[in-house]
Amino acid sequence: MYRQLRFEAPEGAADLFLVRHGESEAAVEGQPFPLVEGHGDPALSANGRGQAERVAERLSETKIDAIYVTSLRRTAETAAPLASRLGLTTMMERDLREVHLGEWEGGIFRRKVLEQDPIAVRMTEEQRWDVIPGAEPAATFAGRVRGAVQRIARAHPDQRIAVFAHGGTIGEILAQATDSRPFAFSGADNGSISQLVITPQRWILRRFNDTAHLESGFSERPQPLT
Repeated sequence: MYRQLRFEAPEGAADLFLVRHGESEAAVEGQPFPLVEGHGDPALSANGRGQAERVAERLSETKIDAIYVTSLRRTAETAAPLASRLGLTTMMERDLREVHLGEWEGGIFRRKVLEQDPIAVRMTEEQRWDVIPGAEPAATFAGRVRGAVQRIARAHPDQRIAVFAHGGTIGEILAQATDSRPFAFSGADNGSISQLVITPQRWILRRFNDTAHLESGFSERPQPLT
């Protein structure tokens, strides 16, 4: 008898849990977010802090060897409850910061999308961030994100890592992993968990946008990610 085998990460692989940061503060007309290296840097909202606690509850039941954040505070604030529970010090990988939105940084992007600005429509149709004036070129974004993932994987063979990042960044990572269209994975929810196994030969997508720990009225305890 030959039963189907459960997936096991290959020897030397790094197992990445990609966590999108919790919901950040609302953008307010005339009150732009502070900038860090040109990137909008809002803090988490009250709802986002609650999402961070739920992420911590979920992942604290899983063996995590390291925690990474970006240079933008919403990732650090989302990671903080998990780091506290596990007694780990977060490490920064600045090249996993969000795609730079050029003239639409500081909260303007949200308004432009809601208003269906012609450039925002074109951005979606062409699946390119860099149609936004001054935005980061697609090749530059793809290259820095790939380099960051490879550095983390090389540093943590046979380990599980929680990486707290951004919607655009996670979407780019998973698009590269699956050789899909650029925005195929752009719908990750705040506080969601995706999983990617990294080997020298390939990137293996294991899950996308797991939100069981966030669901309102969820009647059963979410299964730990093992």
